[in-house]
Amino acid sequence: MSTLLEQWRDTAYSKEMDKASLQKFWGTYFQTEKEIYEKLLENPDEEVKGTVKELAEKYGINVFTMTGFLDGINDSLKVANPIETMDEDTEVSLAFDKELLYKNMVDAKADWLYELPQWDKIFTEEKKKVLYKEQKNARTIHVEKESLSKRSMSVRKR
Repeated sequence: MSTLLEQWRDTAYSKEMDKASLQKFWGTYFQTEKEIYEKLLENPDEEVKGTVKELAEKYGINVFTMTGFLDGINDSLKVANPIETMDEDTEVSLAFDKELLYKNMVDAKADWLYELPQWDKIFTEEKKKVLYKEQKNARTIHVEKESLSKRSMSVRKR
């Protein structure tokens, strides 16, 4: 029997589902994800916790969709949940690191999440710009001009 996470990933990254069905699936999921984040970001210092099933009920979604949300937020949590092995009765926490969550949303190119108005109560506009830039720079490979010039010169000599 496959785990909740395996079931989620098998569907979310399905090779059998046609493009239109996958787009509908993700469109519905992204709307649900946005609604959960809107609620979480209202009280960013409050630790929301419970079983997977309890949190699904709290947010008015099924356990399958909650599994997807837990998969997505896991890298932004203060303490990661055991998503690889969890079942609906596993206790989980949504206590997130605010800066890390914001940066991970930027990294995922999820502008519908990092542009949520709730962030304005958490970070100043300047702080959001700094976090955005830090995340974008973390993905950029910087090559010093001098070494680049030397490389191009050595290529020309050949």
